[in-house]
Amino acid sequence: MRINPALFLLFFMLMAGSCQTKMNTSTQFPDLVPPKASEKPYELVSAHGHKRSDPYYWLRERENPEVIAYLEAENAYYDSMTAHTRPLQEKLFAEMKGRIVEDDQSVPVRRGDYFYYVRYVKGGEYPIYVRRKGSMEGAEEVLVDGNELGKGQAYLSFFLSVSDDHRFAAVVVDTVGRNFYEIRVRDLSANTWLPDRIPHTRGAVEWSTDATAFYYTLPEAVSLRTNKVMRHSLGKAVSTDALVYEEKEPTLNCSVGKSKSRQYIMITSDRTDASLVHILDASVAGFGAKPRPIAPLRDGVEYRVDHAGGDHWMIYTNQQAVNFRLVKAPLNRTQPEHWVDVVAHRADVLLEDVDYFRDFMVLQEKREGLSHIRILPASGAAPFELPFDEPAYTASLSYNPEFESEVVRYSYTSLTTPATVYDYDMKARRRTLMKQQQVPGGFEPSRYKSERVMVPSRDGRRIPVSIVYRVDRFKKGNGQPGWLYAYGSYGSSMDARFSSNRLSLLDRGFVFAIAHVRGGMEMGGGWYEEGKMLNKKNTFNDFIDCSRWLQEQGYVAKDKLFAQGGSAGGLLMGAVSNMAPELYRGIIADVPFVDVISTMMDESIPLTTFEWQEWGNPNIREQYDYMLSYSPYDQVERKNYPHMLVTTGLHDSQVQYWEPAKWVARLRAMKTDKNVLFLYTNMDAGHGGASGRFESLKEVAREYSFAFDLLGIRE
Repeated sequence: MRINPALFLLFFMLMAGSCQTKMNTSTQFPDLVPPKASEKPYELVSAHGHKRSDPYYWLRERENPEVIAYLEAENAYYDSMTAHTRPLQEKLFAEMKGRIVEDDQSVPVRRGDYFYYVRYVKGGEYPIYVRRKGSMEGAEEVLVDGNELGKGQAYLSFFLSVSDDHRFAAVVVDTVGRNFYEIRVRDLSANTWLPDRIPHTRGAVEWSTDATAFYYTLPEAVSLRTNKVMRHSLGKAVSTDALVYEEKEPTLNCSVGKSKSRQYIMITSDRTDASLVHILDASVAGFGAKPRPIAPLRDGVEYRVDHAGGDHWMIYTNQQAVNFRLVKAPLNRTQPEHWVDVVAHRADVLLEDVDYFRDFMVLQEKREGLSHIRILPASGAAPFELPFDEPAYTASLSYNPEFESEVVRYSYTSLTTPATVYDYDMKARRRTLMKQQQVPGGFEPSRYKSERVMVPSRDGRRIPVSIVYRVDRFKKGNGQPGWLYAYGSYGSSMDARFSSNRLSLLDRGFVFAIAHVRGGMEMGGGWYEEGKMLNKKNTFNDFIDCSRWLQEQGYVAKDKLFAQGGSAGGLLMGAVSNMAPELYRGIIADVPFVDVISTMMDESIPLTTFEWQEWGNPNIREQYDYMLSYSPYDQVERKNYPHMLVTTGLHDSQVQYWEPAKWVARLRAMKTDKNVLFLYTNMDAGHGGASGRFESLKEVAREYSFAFDLLGIRE
């Protein structure tokens, strides 16, 4: 985004006093005056009469030129302050890009007579969707070339939904990064675009059985909560699209999917603690029908529905099962009183996922925070598990669309093992390696070692931590720098996965660790419950306890620990920077959710109301007070803070850009140290940052160079 003359003038007003540049004798940072956001009185009053002053509330005005000027000034300040690191950033970018196979492709997936896959070409940022008919020996057919689609676009995210008869593809495209998608339709048999175009959708697309229509979702205009499921008939005007379902409950967000049998459309309305599923015949017979609910909405009860064939539904649920169980119910008697256990609840095992085949059922489970894949033969023979032997790893079910298959595809990775895809013949009990991520540049797994430790928390819980380091650069108590990552919200498990980018940390002597803190589901459903709502501070305390343990046990030097988290993990970064700033040399907070109270109070902000069961309802005094007690923006104090790098995207619809902008503005006004504080806004992207497999590496290089520079690492 370019600065117009008015913004240019505002920029220099904001940067007043910073024109004289000189090098600080103790660091390489220029002695520049950082931008200062204007303070404009604004008072927020809660439903309970509690008043808060927010002098930076005006930064919410996205269209205000002064707001854009402030964000541009912060970017310019970052660029000037870190200009000396540009050669290092370029080196890191080239280094990480050099570990990517530029001419690459995914493992083909069979659907009917076709094998679908994506491939990349040298220099290409985006995937090319292709297929072959009959076998991989057939002629390749290009469905959509992402590099052509992305020409002239600053941002591109897209995916395809192919009809069951393989004739059409709905191409779902976002060119802004705000998670609004335009649906375009391609006739694959004629290799042409149809005139059908549907703007401003929420991305989900499922085809009717006969491929004459597809279902999609729309958001509310203000809150952006996905509340409508529509059906579009090919060749018809969008204005004639049928409203299939409208979710009127303001705490629910809806989505659309399709059963494995391909016979049913499933409309799921959910929030963080509960869900409601309606089903509809996917054939033309369903066009005039009303979606039928499987079970009523109940607080605290989540369920997910599938149909693989036969006369029953398979239902994955946490009803009376904090670690989830699997039940089945007759097609026409779906209420909970008709549910019969297929896989009963187990107190020590989390049931994460299930897939269905004619002769087998495959379970993805987690015990003591580690993944397991268990196979249940339909014949009644004894179940069996796939063997895994690394201390910290992740194994998960892949896309398996063919019900008749005797082969299940799964993925495996660890902190030292690149992403690997296997096909496992469940009848012959034989594993076939289909693909392992290649890492050019001389990667040798034996140079690296991973560990999995259980760290005692202050309240007696044991927190799993996954650790990796380069063997020849590591010795306990030897003063190594460290990088600790965590998320800890929504029940999302942050499993131990390989990252070729991370080698740039490890090869420079860093110890990298993931703290599997409460709020995730690594240790089961109870682990999630202990890190949400009125238990949220457990997430922050766990991270702090893991940080101290790594330092006290000699894994990381006490003055060289960096912490990083994004989105809800950015909330974690904000909280620990207030609670224990002395533990961290630097903090990297990506798109951080830091203005908890103001966001939860404002029902017009996207994605707010259905998250009340994750964070709290501010209309309830106890929950309001608790959120206020940790909200990073509200808890900024006049004290020392670590070096900090904060990032955001102007078009972010999940965590609005103004949250990190306000937070940085308040930190600048309050902090008493001379440590650097940077705000970098991607003016062309949203929550996920830059698009493209190479452009995104520049953001990683920015974060790594921030830490390296503070440690005096110049190469």
